[in-house]
Amino acid sequence: MKALRNSLGGLPRPYWWLWGGTLVTSAGGFVVPFLTIYLHGVRGYSVAFTGLTLTLFGVGSGIASLLGGVLADRFGRRAVLLAAEALSVIGMLGLGTAHTKPLVLAGTLVVGVGLNATRPARAAAIAELVAPEDRPRAYSLLYWATNLGFSVAAVTAGAAAEHGFLILFVGNALANLIAGVIVYRCVPETRKTKPAPAPGPDPTTPTPAGIVYRDRPFLVLLTSVLLLGTLFQQPMVALPLTMTANHLSPADYGTAMMMNGLVIAVFQLPLTRLAGRLRPEHALAAATVLTGLGLGLTAAVDSVPGYAGTVVLWSLGEIVVWPTCMTLVATLAPPHQQGAYQGWFLSVWSVSVTLAPLLSSQLIGASGGTSIVWTTCLALSLLAATVHLLLARLRRPTDIALP
Repeated sequence: MKALRNSLGGLPRPYWWLWGGTLVTSAGGFVVPFLTIYLHGVRGYSVAFTGLTLTLFGVGSGIASLLGGVLADRFGRRAVLLAAEALSVIGMLGLGTAHTKPLVLAGTLVVGVGLNATRPARAAAIAELVAPEDRPRAYSLLYWATNLGFSVAAVTAGAAAEHGFLILFVGNALANLIAGVIVYRCVPETRKTKPAPAPGPDPTTPTPAGIVYRDRPFLVLLTSVLLLGTLFQQPMVALPLTMTANHLSPADYGTAMMMNGLVIAVFQLPLTRLAGRLRPEHALAAATVLTGLGLGLTAAVDSVPGYAGTVVLWSLGEIVVWPTCMTLVATLAPPHQQGAYQGWFLSVWSVSVTLAPLLSSQLIGASGGTSIVWTTCLALSLLAATVHLLLARLRRPTDIALP
């Protein structure tokens, strides 16, 4: 009980409302995991059009992550959260009832923007609600809620789809509506107001992009984020191909990947406490090496238990990487640029997710097999760990506000 109190206690009530809204939208996130099946298998669209639609979703997600952060700094976290949830509701209902390709594309774009514009605004609000020493725990709990909700959504949506796919869109829209009501009723504005500027433009005040370009530690962190996103996408891109080449079934792949959710559910809280005893860059370096070992060993196994074991290793690294990165972003961001910095972080992660399939396909095409992908993952993890150690040298002592 003491360990549970240490993990959950001391966080402000508005944080828990944000946490609850995240759990609701994750548990009600029925549409995105089944979008390919819906477009190609149910609506009968071609593989090419389905791919174009998913690409558009990715483009909308990347733009929304950056724009949502900038708008959250200008108009407030609460305003962006409310607008994004409303946009998600409209997009879900529009996409679920769309019967022409242009409307499907438009609905997908709106959904991508709405779902992802909330992320930098929520992250910035948490940075302002929670004391610096509690941020690793707060972001870790948020990540845990996201994964727990995703697991619930995968099971619930699969059963609900048996009664028609429209129910998935309506259910997802309802989840976003509930999250919007939670923000409207229970979450105050957290953005710190700036003093009124003097009339006319101030040439000495840099734009959000200008601030980022001058922030060497943050640029180094973004470099590692680009590498990390590429690594963590490979289990979804290259692992199915690897297991298929070893004559294993999609059900076997699902069994191996099930370990990811199980590890996160069981080890998220205790591992977060352990990582909190380290300087965040050092925790990131260790977690990245563990991730690399898990991904690299994928080339050396050929059975379901073996692949499940590699999933356990990189999942333990994943538990530390994502919340620690968000904590570092919050620590490095200037007081009035929390949203923009979180937006840059999420946008770079989106870019890495887009690049991951291109990297793996080129490597597989050049070598004729998937082993080179996993060897490359090990090398990239060691490079990312080195970048984290470099970040530790670049950060000033006054930047270090974490335990």
